[in-house]
Amino acid sequence: MSARGPRLAEPQASAQGLRTDTVAAVVRQWRGVRPDLDTGPMEIIGRVNRCAALLQQAEDAPLRRAGLSRPEFDLLGALRRTGHELTPGELARETFSSGAAVTKRVKQLTERGLVERRADTRDRRVAHVRLTDAGRDLVDGVLPEQLAYERAALSTLDGTRQGELADLLGELLSRLEGHMRTFTL
Repeated sequence: MSARGPRLAEPQASAQGLRTDTVAAVVRQWRGVRPDLDTGPMEIIGRVNRCAALLQQAEDAPLRRAGLSRPEFDLLGALRRTGHELTPGELARETFSSGAAVTKRVKQLTERGLVERRADTRDRRVAHVRLTDAGRDLVDGVLPEQLAYERAALSTLDGTRQGELADLLGELLSRLEGHMRTFTL
């Protein structure tokens, strides 16, 4: 055990020897100049971040072709998957966005005819946002293309390994969502 906590197991080598991904190279460099540091967390967090960046970059291609940004699509997707109107506050929670960001996106998507706003009948300060037919059709057209990309990206892992990875990431995410405030230094 290191002074900073339990040391993670040494990374498994690939069939050819040492791991060759970009994070492995960074870890080897850190171990060369600071062998006293436990770089185990970097091997996981670094890989998750690198995978996320690469997946996002390629996955956003269908969105760009449709003239959407990732945050705009997330807002449209939240409306589509819930199947009903949402308030801007609910959209902020569904999309992990600030209220100001949601207001800006709703305005832009309204101007493009993809969503509609209506005032609440009891409280005019409350707005309700819903997809238009054009917005629904856009989401329904883009989502299958994104899912096909995701399937292809994961195809190097068999179904069992995909399930294991989903379980591990789900466990980590649940714990982080429930305890992130306790990790501040």
